Amino acid sequence: MSDTSLGRSAFSYRNFRLFWIARKASMLSQSSLVIALGWLVYDVARRSMDVREAALQLGLIGLVQFVPMFVLTPLTGWMADRYDRKLMAGWSCVAQLAGAAFLAWLVHDGRGTLILYFMIATLTGITRAVYRPAITALAPNTVPRALLPRAVAANAVAGRIGAILGPVLGGYAYAAAPYLAFALSAALLLLSSCALFAMRGMERQPFDRNRHPLRQMMDGLTFVIRHKLVLGAISLDLIAVLLGGATALLPVYARDILHVGPAGLGNLRAAPAIGALASGLWLSWRPLQGQVGVKMLASVAIFGIATIAFGLSRSLPLSLACMAILGAADMISVYVRQSLMQIATPDEMRGRVGAISSLFVSASNELGEAESGFLAAAIGPVMAVVLGGVGTLAVVALWARWFPALRKADSFDHEPAR
Repeated sequence: MSDTSLGRSAFSYRNFRLFWIARKASMLSQSSLVIALGWLVYDVARRSMDVREAALQLGLIGLVQFVPMFVLTPLTGWMADRYDRKLMAGWSCVAQLAGAAFLAWLVHDGRGTLILYFMIATLTGITRAVYRPAITALAPNTVPRALLPRAVAANAVAGRIGAILGPVLGGYAYAAAPYLAFALSAALLLLSSCALFAMRGMERQPFDRNRHPLRQMMDGLTFVIRHKLVLGAISLDLIAVLLGGATALLPVYARDILHVGPAGLGNLRAAPAIGALASGLWLSWRPLQGQVGVKMLASVAIFGIATIAFGLSRSLPLSLACMAILGAADMISVYVRQSLMQIATPDEMRGRVGAISSLFVSASNELGEAESGFLAAAIGPVMAVVLGGVGTLAVVALWARWFPALRKADSFDHEPAR
């Protein structure tokens, strides 16, 4: 892939256009599936359980998706560096498609049980363990290095568009007929897999096939630990979202606190993505130029404050505003983290480093859902959200002190570390 000027658009490259479509469709599918499955599990659980017991089921749904990610990440990251990233991502989408279609059939015929839903969630966690490192490592192969920060922003916009429309479509489809939400997810995964399989001719750095696979798997973790800038950026996002993630408890807020039903749940789930989309569009037009580390820390602090405000809110408009601010702040944090990680990591290690990042993202999402559900079961949903926001603010202060390389990071303009 030839060099190009910064003024050229990432969308002028066919592979990036296909990648963008695949990523957008995948995020639409994932976010619609998450909203529908969360409501389904919570609603079924509430028929025989109280609020805290049902909230615990939401936590368990997150946990069964995280465990496969935790176990398989070293292997799938190594696979993403050794094998065809496009095929790995594409076939994992096909496997997720099968799970979504099976859910649609179960719900349509009324054959579903909590045990079956948990089994499908576990299988979904396995397929995402394959998908995430492959798709993360694939992105830099679609554009020249000079365009990577803009491509990261454009890719983030695709994800946030999916995260906006997915919950809305999933929520309203579920309200119309529950099985439609899962059928929609399956159709979007079909589109994503087709776009991935259509990509052609991407350059790759040579992979060292002489080293033992176990040593190669450990190389990614060693790289992250040794490079404090990458470690600080990835771990800040992990801990902050792990503590401050309120999205796992949105079914509780929608049903029992704000009383807005599944359609309102879709709006609440979409609100963070709307804020993130606004940030992402701005960043794709005006990428951050200086003090990127300080800006990341500030954005995570805003994330924590918005989480506290949401936890205390009893007004739907205020809750939506808090979630939108939370999403906008999170977008800035994600943009800085992904840009630093992609640019600082050599191509031949991006699969393994991307797998570590994917594990951290999964921990902050799925394991964060488990943490929120368990904490809500112990002290109630409101206190769980508020304490999570307070914890996020504490993490920002600690990371600013413990990772001076992150605090002092000024730009994305440096060569990959070795």
